[in-house]
Amino acid sequence: MKSASNAVYEIQLHIVFVVKYRRKVLTEAMLSSVAGVLKNGLEAWRCELIEVGGEADHLHLLIGIHPALNISDLIGNLKAISSRHLRKEYEVEIKQYLWKDAFWHRAYYVGSVGKTTLETIRRYVQNQGETNKPGRPRRQP
Repeated sequence: MKSASNAVYEIQLHIVFVVKYRRKVLTEAMLSSVAGVLKNGLEAWRCELIEVGGEADHLHLLIGIHPALNISDLIGNLKAISSRHLRKEYEVEIKQYLWKDAFWHRAYYVGSVGKTTLETIRRYVQNQGETNKPGRPRRQP
């Protein structure tokens, strides 16, 4: 858990970027290289890179974020810095697959990740106050 001046939070996201046209261009060296760039970019946004992985045509990120962030702005920034880095460092390899400036497909996947299931949290919220008030009927959703 992390804290800010007015919040205690723990927010993790799973993000997937897909290479434009699903071209199989990413290598292990590229994934390793882009991880450092993304780590620095995330730190500038008060975020944390937890894990990076991927295959030749897509990249997976597991990140911890600050609650004040606009997720779509963050993702746009991550795509821009990673694309710029990859195109600069691996220009020759990438030009074989992609000829325009765009590296990533404009769409992306983002999902929240937690340590407990939705059902566990739902039961916890529904049962608030149950232990202090015997005989209290449970509310039905």
